[in-house]
Amino acid sequence: MPIWKKPFDLSLLNAANHGTAARHLGIEIIEMGDDFVRGRVPVDHRTKQPFGLLHGGVSVVLAESLGSVGAYYASPEGHSAVGLDINANHLRSARSGWVTGQARPVHLGRSTQVWHIDLVNEADELICVSRLTMAILAPR
Repeated sequence: MPIWKKPFDLSLLNAANHGTAARHLGIEIIEMGDDFVRGRVPVDHRTKQPFGLLHGGVSVVLAESLGSVGAYYASPEGHSAVGLDINANHLRSARSGWVTGQARPVHLGRSTQVWHIDLVNEADELICVSRLTMAILAPR
C-alpha cells in the first residue's frame, strides 16, 4: 500500500529543481515506488573532490534530497517538511559513473519522520548510509 498522501509526477518534481543545488549537481529523482524514493547523481567535475572521488557532501545532498522528497509526499496535503538532522557514514568511494540512492521511511509520525537512505555505485556496492530526521510542519 502506498505511503504517499500527495499526488506526484516525476517530470514536474524534477522540473521544480530548476535553480537549486540539486539541479546544479545533476541530481535526478528517477523513481517513486509504494514506499521508496530513488534518485541519482553523476560522479563528474561538479561532484568530485580534488582527489577525484565523489565529494562526501554531495552524497549528503543526494541523501537529504531523497528523504526530503519522501517526507513531503508522505505528509498530509498542505503540510511541508524541513530537515532537522542528517548523518552519513561513507563506506567506499566512487570515481565515475552514477551513484544511486534509495530512501525509505523508518518512522512516519505526525510531527516528525525518519528516513534511511542507502547510496550505491554502478556495481551496486554500498558507498554511503544515511539517516535523515524531518520536521513535518502544519499549514499556517
